[in-house]
Amino acid sequence: MDARERALQRAYGHTTRWLASLADRRIPARASVDEVVRALGAELPDGPSAPADVVDLLAAACEPGLTAFPSGRFYGFVVGGTEPAALAADWLVSAWDQNSVMRAASPAYAAVEDVAGMWLLDLLGLPGGSAVGFTTGATMANFTCLAAGRDAVLRRAGWNVARDGLAGGPPVRTIAGEDRHMAVDLALRYLGLGGPQLVKADDQGRIDPEALRRTLAGGGQGPTVVILQAGDIHSGGFDPFVETIRAAREADAWVHVDGAFGLWAAASPAYAHLTEGCASADSWATDAHKTLNVPYDCGLAVVRDPSALRAAMGLRGDYLIQHEHGDPIDKVPELSRRGRAFTVWAALRSLGRSGVADLVERLCRHAGAFAAGIAGIDGATVLNDVVFTQVCAEFGDDERTERVLTRLLDDGTAWISGSTWHGRRVMRISVSNWSTTDDDVTRTLDAIRRAVIR
Repeated sequence: MDARERALQRAYGHTTRWLASLADRRIPARASVDEVVRALGAELPDGPSAPADVVDLLAAACEPGLTAFPSGRFYGFVVGGTEPAALAADWLVSAWDQNSVMRAASPAYAAVEDVAGMWLLDLLGLPGGSAVGFTTGATMANFTCLAAGRDAVLRRAGWNVARDGLAGGPPVRTIAGEDRHMAVDLALRYLGLGGPQLVKADDQGRIDPEALRRTLAGGGQGPTVVILQAGDIHSGGFDPFVETIRAAREADAWVHVDGAFGLWAAASPAYAHLTEGCASADSWATDAHKTLNVPYDCGLAVVRDPSALRAAMGLRGDYLIQHEHGDPIDKVPELSRRGRAFTVWAALRSLGRSGVADLVERLCRHAGAFAAGIAGIDGATVLNDVVFTQVCAEFGDDERTERVLTRLLDDGTAWISGSTWHGRRVMRISVSNWSTTDDDVTRTLDAIRRAVIR
């Protein structure tokens, strides 16, 4: 047995013990950053160490400082777990160590990306032939799609941003609902466009179609990008796509949909109605490491017009071996990327069409159970009018809600994060993990009740 095999076997042992602990372990970490630093050792050794010993030290030092993100009782930040086939595929990805930027460099990766991309378009009800790029997450997926949109609307106005930059060109107006996710603002900032013009939304974060129409009419006919959302981070609400996209089309605007977790509703017959009209947009962003539960990190950028995406993201170099029909590098902002499509393909192939639908519906069923259970607690108010996978609640006033959140963290049964929504302190439950069970929901509701009455 060589050093590599010994190290891999040690890693396998630590991995299986970690996964086996998730059913019963405390969800918050037990150790602080400083404690983990001390366990790791702050000074770099003068000499080499055996790889297997390094793996043992890393596992022993870090285990107390790990939060049980993959547990069925972690409900923060829309963080999913890792579906078994996708986890195993990720191990292969690390071993294969492919540079996935070009078809010529890794035909295997290019083929898997092609197949996974076609499956995703089919599952999500998006136009066939759209380009699908695999990014680090929804922030960069939004960036990628909005870059394509920015360049496209400027081209329609007679301006070549790739050649001439933004200075001196027509201003690009971006419009979004007032409850859009902060990742949209970040992507626009990266693109040199500044913050969006905000449009009124209802109490569930859904953009007002008539307010959008008035905003579009009030700004002239210059280059415009409209940003909609599938899945508000607090309520899980979906914008009314039919009316809003119709209004945007009348203004010749590019329409982008930020659907980090909510776009997956389209894969479920029971929830696809929430995305009605969404497929009429020009681009869409979502995450595979959220609802689909592939390993971190993996975002998805989808653009109806592949040429618009290549124009914004394509790279040319004399040393590159480029394919006439394009390469993975032509669809994303990163030059050298991990093989994210491998894990997406594995999850989709393992689950199949019905399995993806069942996964979405199971997450929604657990969210509904949380909403019903919390609504039955004295003094609690559930703030969602429709439950997808997010549940927001308050417990009287801000002070009492904060006490409940603190007690829950101390209890350790589950991780539930707080947030501020419409000026109020709220408990936000995100049901995102494929491994969450009815028992996990019951145990967590019991912990919430204990935190309320203590």
